[in-house]
Amino acid sequence: MHSEFSSVIAAATRWLLSAYPATGGALSRALAEAQARQAAMVAAALRYPTAVDAALLGLLPPGGADRLEWVADAGVAEEAGGHAADTGDGWRTWVDEVVVSWAACLLSDPGLAASAVTALAATEHGPSLAGDALRLTAPRAHDRAAATLLRHPDLVAPIAGLHRAELAALLAAEPLDSFPA
Repeated sequence: MHSEFSSVIAAATRWLLSAYPATGGALSRALAEAQARQAAMVAAALRYPTAVDAALLGLLPPGGADRLEWVADAGVAEEAGGHAADTGDGWRTWVDEVVVSWAACLLSDPGLAASAVTALAATEHGPSLAGDALRLTAPRAHDRAAATLLRHPDLVAPIAGLHRAELAALLAAEPLDSFPA
């Protein structure tokens, strides 16, 4: 897996967890992080379906978290003074709005998540990312309790709604050979 691809997954995971924190203690935080990471990984693999797409992230990094923070009213931009570099929050520049939006869709809709995991087979990343996505597609009670905010359809709706139509169109396409850039 390309480091740029990993950076997008890590940044999306971190953004989701900062906007929709886990409820409970350390175990809850770990379970929420595992779910957010799985969702971000699947979303990133669908957004960047080939190794070339992932490698291009080094030349054309994603747009950052500013719009997401404004839409979610997370208040992070105000805390950071609007300048990620000044506060050591450079990770925010690796946040891909579409990946975060798609991840929010997957977390709030297990049926859509199952379709997305199935669609991974059409990407070059499919075999390496297939793994066990049960926390994403069939979360248990502990998973749901740990990520109550992260999985709540009404709470994530502003973020999920940003690019839900694109994800739905992508998953409905036959075959899955054209992906957004």
